[in-house]
Amino acid sequence: MAELENPNVMTNLITFLSSLLKRVSESNDNKQQPQRISVFHGLSRPTISIHNYLERIFKYANCSPSCFIVAYVYLDRFTQRQPSLPMNSFNVHRLLITSVMVAAKFMDDMYYNNAYYAKVGGISTIEMNFLELDFLFGMSFHLNVTPNTFQAYCAHLHREMLLMQPPLDFPNSSLLKSSSSSKAHLLCSNNDESHNSHHQHQKQQQQQELAV
Repeated sequence: MAELENPNVMTNLITFLSSLLKRVSESNDNKQQPQRISVFHGLSRPTISIHNYLERIFKYANCSPSCFIVAYVYLDRFTQRQPSLPMNSFNVHRLLITSVMVAAKFMDDMYYNNAYYAKVGGISTIEMNFLELDFLFGMSFHLNVTPNTFQAYCAHLHREMLLMQPPLDFPNSSLLKSSSSSKAHLLCSNNDESHNSHHQHQKQQQQQELAV
């Protein structure tokens, strides 16, 4: 938990994830294969970069750090189950905000409503509702992430990050705690009273900033 909450680790994780998603999206942009249009597709490529968009989500979503790993798991599950909907530059931003929102709802004890995530993502609440529904059905509601699965994805991301120069700090498998609960206690339990108080204070600050 301490490693993921380290600002440097999270900065590196966001940098790597955005680079990975950018690479995948651009690769699929260049593939000459039929791609089904979905609610995740925009009419044009968003002007905000994937990196800046992910930083915005990290700043305002205020979810537990592990939610970003779980969101990556969800994205992988979604694309595997929806081969006709590969991630590209026209849908990656909407897939990102939706996956983080769903992860936060499933993982965290405290989270925002859809209207707030819509503001973070720069879309309407109605669109956010449709995205969530399509995403859940697209994953066949396969939301549970076991400690073993979480560890496997951490290890995969760690290996990929080691290929980057210079190497980036990343949490290791010691972060995992065994659990048989549906939420798997993937290092983002918010049961501590002081943590909840701090979380609530941050929520109020974030809401005030977005309202400006």
